[in-house]
Amino acid sequence: MLITGAELADGRVRDVRVRDGEFLAVESGIEPEAGERVVDARGRTMLPGAVDVHVHFREPGGSHKETWTTGSRAAAAGGVTTVVDQPNTSPPTVDGDAFAEKAALADGNALVDYGLNGGVTAEWDPDALFDAPLLALGEVFLADSTGEMGIDADLFAEAVAAAAEHDVPVTVHAEDATLFDDEAMEGDLGGIGRAADADRWSAYRTATAEAVAVERAIETGIEAGGRIHVAHTSTPEGIDAVAEAAADGAPVTCEVTPHHLFLSRADAGRLGTYGRMNPPLRSTERRQAVFERLRDGTVDVVATDHAPHTVAEKEQGLAAAPSGVPGVETMLPLLLASVRQGDLPLERVRDVTAANPAAIFGLDRKGRIEAGRDADFVLVDLATSREIEAGALHSKARWTPFEGWRGVFPELTVRRGDVVYERDPVTGSESFGAAEGRNVRER
Repeated sequence: MLITGAELADGRVRDVRVRDGEFLAVESGIEPEAGERVVDARGRTMLPGAVDVHVHFREPGGSHKETWTTGSRAAAAGGVTTVVDQPNTSPPTVDGDAFAEKAALADGNALVDYGLNGGVTAEWDPDALFDAPLLALGEVFLADSTGEMGIDADLFAEAVAAAAEHDVPVTVHAEDATLFDDEAMEGDLGGIGRAADADRWSAYRTATAEAVAVERAIETGIEAGGRIHVAHTSTPEGIDAVAEAAADGAPVTCEVTPHHLFLSRADAGRLGTYGRMNPPLRSTERRQAVFERLRDGTVDVVATDHAPHTVAEKEQGLAAAPSGVPGVETMLPLLLASVRQGDLPLERVRDVTAANPAAIFGLDRKGRIEAGRDADFVLVDLATSREIEAGALHSKARWTPFEGWRGVFPELTVRRGDVVYERDPVTGSESFGAAEGRNVRER
């Protein structure tokens, strides 16, 4: 395959040849070869395929919410060519058997490449997990009140130390449940769907609970000599704690989600229980501060925490509705819409969605458009956006908190040289490639 006249994120216009799943050449004036597919990319921007290091594709145990087929189709249609699935499935991915079960489900069903995070519970088996092609430890909670993946501080320290021995980064969900405001959840919680006062969830899971937990995770990581990656940081205080520690030499990074970048407590009335997520939506002022830290380079990664649930599940009362929103298909389009509006530099989007996550998680063949790396890329037309409509998305959830927003969607998504998604910009017709994604740790 030869892509001609593509503009890269840094403004250079280049021809790009792909062969045997790799970028063979990135330069000017490449001539087509006989029988080679040529893609005329004049007027299009070429970006490395996004690496979403935080998704929940729900299998095993939750296939009514999402599957590897539907989740990876949504990823491909959104320009994501590599995902990292989190461990809170059923059974949770905490031992070798559970890891093998999940890997078998992904094999032959995933359109995009994938990593599988392991998790930590009182029953976890670090030896079995580290013998598997493990990408990272996955979500590790600092307080035992956030579900079956929650652990206490002692077990967290043990997990970080074990990961440090194997040079594996630990992805941390940092909220300290001892600092939640229980009074915010008192009274009637039976409201349904959009009529529910989801803002109470934000009042309950306080910003302080996150900031304190981030600092504690960093301290534990430093003491154990481990690498800490703080997931879905939702407050400027949490981001700043990571940045300050990193400036002092600590191996710590953070990610933010599109919903914490673009949505706030001001959206609670519109979203109702559809807006319940962990961490919750923050104030408009905090949201703006988080976005500014994305713009100025303080934030390392944007990842989606793609957590689909059915409409019926979300339209329960506030106490019963599960937390989480879908987002793997809309992350890159929303960020590119911000580029189009002049709110973000294109190179920042390239770095936080591809180059940085690939580097942090040791994916040396991913994240950059360079000769010798995997040919993962997308082509987009930054001059054109379209309205986000749930019915046009590919997640099994069939809803989005960004209904009616504008996004710049890919026209072409390529994973290791194979087209996995293509959309005709004139007719809107779509096609998907073969489900030949593979585990990034299996070479």
